[in-house]
Amino acid sequence: GTTDIANSSRFIKTDEVKAAVEKGTYPVPFAVAMDALLPIVHPENPVSDLSIKQLRDIYAGKITNWKDVGGDDKGIAVVGRDTSSGTYETWQEIIMRKERVSQRALVVASSGAMLTTVAKNKYAIGYDGIGYINNTVKPLMVGGKKGSAETALDGTYPIARFLYMFTKGWPTGEIMKFINFVLSDDGQKIVAETGFVPLRVLK
Repeated sequence: GTTDIANSSRFIKTDEVKAAVEKGTYPVPFAVAMDALLPIVHPENPVSDLSIKQLRDIYAGKITNWKDVGGDDKGIAVVGRDTSSGTYETWQEIIMRKERVSQRALVVASSGAMLTTVAKNKYAIGYDGIGYINNTVKPLMVGGKKGSAETALDGTYPIARFLYMFTKGWPTGEIMKFINFVLSDDGQKIVAETGFVPLRVLK
């Protein structure tokens, strides 16, 4: 292909590396930012904090009523991401582990669709990256920890991930200059300004 840099919210898979190598390309990863995945609910939902086990049980279909986690006596509308999404993979790895998401979950294809769906349903629950979340939804704490740049960086927030840029082989010329810029303080300030988490504390 003609792409110089591929962005991804997950690390490349072994079979993807193999496919690239077979075509004469060796992908080189650069971690360029961090992200915190936040569970989100409707702003009027009284629930504010869920444990990882509660989240897992909700998504597995074992907890189906908000009253079981301190909310209203209403059914939980579970919203998840499609399996091709890096966001889905992170949620599966950290939250679900070996459990499968309930077949009753509504699957959406983008962060925008996730926000819209949860914002329209008072009893929905979803999840999204911190950089996408706005005031149409309410982020939940996880095990008493608020998802933020600080807690993602210091490792106390449990649902955090790296965001990557991949190049075709070791980058040179303008591509290397761009990667270096993204990793510089100026580039990392842009990461922070867009709502994501820089790789280090910036002065």
